[in-house]
Amino acid sequence: MSSTEAASAPTRPALGLQLFRFVVTGGLAAVVDFGLLVALMNLFGFDPNLAKALSFVAGTTTAYLINRRWTFVAEPSKRRFAAVVALYGLTFALQVGLFAVLFPWVFATWGSKTLAQVVGFVIAQGVATTVNFIVQRSLIFR
Repeated sequence: MSSTEAASAPTRPALGLQLFRFVVTGGLAAVVDFGLLVALMNLFGFDPNLAKALSFVAGTTTAYLINRRWTFVAEPSKRRFAAVVALYGLTFALQVGLFAVLFPWVFATWGSKTLAQVVGFVIAQGVATTVNFIVQRSLIFR
């Protein structure tokens, strides 16, 4: 890489700043995800698993677009995009799978659809977010 290319290459933010930006971005993506989940289930009567699958896609798309540019300061790359799609496949399985197990269990235990939505969402989101940050920082956007 020439000195001109090195000077124009984006600087990778420090771990602490990346983590902060990832959390902020994740918060925004979670609002999109949870808002759509609740709307699809409560306003449109969607099956909980289908609603979660659709809301996951909307939330993760939001997160990817912001994280690539702001959190990890990375240029577009077909290889990187393919890696993120594979990672999101894994986190999709985690998110939807955990929600599919937790929602009916919490609902049956406490009888509250709202509580079941929140608990299922928060736990599934927490697991997927942790996996996402570790893999994106250490493998995809290193």
